[in-house]
Amino acid sequence: QEEPVESGGGTVPLGGSLTLSCVISKTGFSVYGMAWYRQAPGTQREIIASISAGNRTAYVDSVKGRFTISRDNDKNMVFLQMNSLKPEDTGVYYCGVRAPGASWGQGTQVTVSS
Repeated sequence: QEEPVESGGGTVPLGGSLTLSCVISKTGFSVYGMAWYRQAPGTQREIIASISAGNRTAYVDSVKGRFTISRDNDKNMVFLQMNSLKPEDTGVYYCGVRAPGASWGQGTQVTVSS
């Protein structure tokens, strides 16, 4: 089963922090780039952070300096540390393998209250 399993979401106040986790049973995990995506209410899913097989990271401007993506290849896991959360960070967060035909998980809900 290669469907990602995300966890760690919740409701936090403005300025709060959360760490999201994702585990995926994918053979050869370490050779794949991974990413976190966010789907805000009424919008399409968008990529917000990525990490390559070589640990090179990239972020959309809206989360730069606040979010940090990391990975643990021994545990087939990807993490997203989120600080200084804003109401516009509210949404369902998904992780995914950056490969054609990759599966989606159920996501984890993050709600930031103002």
